[in-house]
Amino acid sequence: MPLRYSFRLYPNGPQRAALARAFGCARVVYNDALRARETARAAGEAFPKTGDLSKLLITEAKKTEKRAWLGEVSAVVLQQSLRDLDTAYRNFFDGLKGKRPRMGAPRFKSRKDRRQTVRFTANARWKITTGGDLSLPKIGDIRVKWSRNLPSVPSTVTVIKDAAGRYFASFVVETEPEALPETESVVGIDLGLGHFAVLSDGTKIDAPRFLRGAEKRLKRLQRELSRKAKGSNNRNKARTKVARAHARVADARREFHHQLSTHVMRDNQAVAVEDLAVFGLGRTKLAKSVHDAGWSAFVAMLEYKAAKFGRTFIKIGRFEPTSQVCSACGVKDGPKPLHVRVWTCGACGAVLDRDINAAVNVAKAAGLAVSACGAQVRPEPLVPAQRVEAGTHRDGQSTVVGIP
Repeated sequence: MPLRYSFRLYPNGPQRAALARAFGCARVVYNDALRARETARAAGEAFPKTGDLSKLLITEAKKTEKRAWLGEVSAVVLQQSLRDLDTAYRNFFDGLKGKRPRMGAPRFKSRKDRRQTVRFTANARWKITTGGDLSLPKIGDIRVKWSRNLPSVPSTVTVIKDAAGRYFASFVVETEPEALPETESVVGIDLGLGHFAVLSDGTKIDAPRFLRGAEKRLKRLQRELSRKAKGSNNRNKARTKVARAHARVADARREFHHQLSTHVMRDNQAVAVEDLAVFGLGRTKLAKSVHDAGWSAFVAMLEYKAAKFGRTFIKIGRFEPTSQVCSACGVKDGPKPLHVRVWTCGACGAVLDRDINAAVNVAKAAGLAVSACGAQVRPEPLVPAQRVEAGTHRDGQSTVVGIP
């Protein structure tokens, strides 16, 4: 299965300037191609083919005085920019046809975009040197912070500059599944805001609330940014401080998701979760808390790690009444307000914890055989609430994510 491994880059001054040229040239070619296609569409003509655009906007453009500086960067970077535009159009039209979630039409890129990327394929003849540097054509040998070995020879490398001014190298590699020893344990997971996750065995993982914890600092930095004169160097410095503060929050959240998802997958043969309506919740007063939890990213990690470790991953429909059905007798007791955390089944008299009961029902709806006794509530619970501490994301640490 293809996986993407990211490592921190530390380019020097000339290398940062060369990367800035590469980002700018790729952006210009992308915008020129988008403008040519939109012009053809407005005129009712057929879209220009990628090969024709490549000849016109790269090969011929380099010979003109206006675009002569395109020759200062690798041609592969410019070709990949055209392929990225093809992908953007394909995703847009597939969304209109219902083949994937809808997304907007391709838009023009701005030099003010906080995230810049360029991609090098094998044709660019990039390589990893014996000293561990990343050698890129017309850029040089960039120092890399390696925190793990790549499992196979990468096919492409994408150089990314994020809003915080950090550089990363993202490698796409083919990996073999790492089958873990089989276990008889299965689990259902109920995701929430009070507790980030409640497992069907009664374990409760507190929500770390990284964004809420950083709000005071973010508010101060944002206030300092608003006081700087627009277009000034001080404003750029203040904007970078805000971006770095947000990056620390995102890194800590990602590390927490990685640790918890790996722990769950290693200990259970099958995992079931509910398909949550995150997009709809993002329009309510709970939007900030939902964003802070990062449910979608966590579920995506569970899904690709299940394939990686040879586990079973099941998603049940979001309309399953997991909070209304008694996990002991199966009778639907009706909806409960959110403030009701413990309720008694009117049919069998079982006293149920709302979240644990929902987790058990998630597992049962997925066809997993779990015991309903974990949903019982007693004055002194058999399984106390547990907190999984989130590790801080160390500077330079690598991350690995699944490619859909």
